[in-house]
Amino acid sequence: MNLASEQVVDILRAAGESTRLRVLALLAAEELSVLELCRILDQSQPRVSRHLKLLAEAGLVERFPDGAWVFYRLAGAAAGRSLVEQALTLITADDPVTGGDAERLSVVRAERSSGAQTYFARNAARWNEIRSLYVDEAEVEAAILAAAGQGPFEELVDLGAGTGRMLTMFGGRANNAVGLDLSQQMLNIARDEVAKAGLARCELRHGDIFATGLPGGCADLVTVHQVLHYLGDPAAAVVEAARLVAPGGLLLIADFAPHDHEFLREAHQHRRLGFSDAEIVGWLERAGLTLETNTALPPSKAQGLTVKIWTARRPGVAAAERSAA
Repeated sequence: MNLASEQVVDILRAAGESTRLRVLALLAAEELSVLELCRILDQSQPRVSRHLKLLAEAGLVERFPDGAWVFYRLAGAAAGRSLVEQALTLITADDPVTGGDAERLSVVRAERSSGAQTYFARNAARWNEIRSLYVDEAEVEAAILAAAGQGPFEELVDLGAGTGRMLTMFGGRANNAVGLDLSQQMLNIARDEVAKAGLARCELRHGDIFATGLPGGCADLVTVHQVLHYLGDPAAAVVEAARLVAPGGLLLIADFAPHDHEFLREAHQHRRLGFSDAEIVGWLERAGLTLETNTALPPSKAQGLTVKIWTARRPGVAAAERSAA
């Protein structure tokens, strides 16, 4: 995208300061909260906020509140994004400043992961019970099955498999299935549940939702059930999930609508307090998928959480249709 000279000057002025360049390098890695940026940069919140304000005014970063927190990320369709990316590539790999920032970001990530893993280990055996506190699980599962359709599905991939509920739900509709999760405690429970369901062609793997190691276009149904709100970079997880969807295949995401239950951050390790339609649909469309269904399941109690189910399809002919032909 070509820019007017004044736009180029504005972008260079906004990015042309050491702290702001460091911020851009960090946000190129993942979206971060203001407090996380303050910690990594070792600068006060007012100072970091001023830098972020200038970057936002130049259209280089996006600000989005999430409950009492505020997150920032690189602007997805910014006119000057390519210019920023080019500038970042000029920084040498052994640069001590950005290298130090990357190390501190790794510490922040490790602490997030440790907190989540501790939580999962402590609550693995009653995970389904915890989920039932938010909305009636039977209603959610019926809506998920309806949104996915009858199938049959040649290959199912469930990312963040947890206790294996998606795998057992779709067991009769999928010829082959793979579930990935980073928690060994969850995988152990999922293996028991899959065995009880008699799903012989269902594999459970220790795997990362951001880097699954699975081939692109390998599944005609990919599910991401109540996972995104735990992640530091949910947009990247959606990109990886979409990469796995075969032509004609479907990606199904179930998560919460935006809410203000701040206690879930500390008590249940929720990083994000739900997602708006605009956010999820934008990620899906940028990943090359077309929204197919958008379902809201309001809670039975006023203090409950609304569950959202989004499905999006990759253009093309599904495997089942190709086989029938």
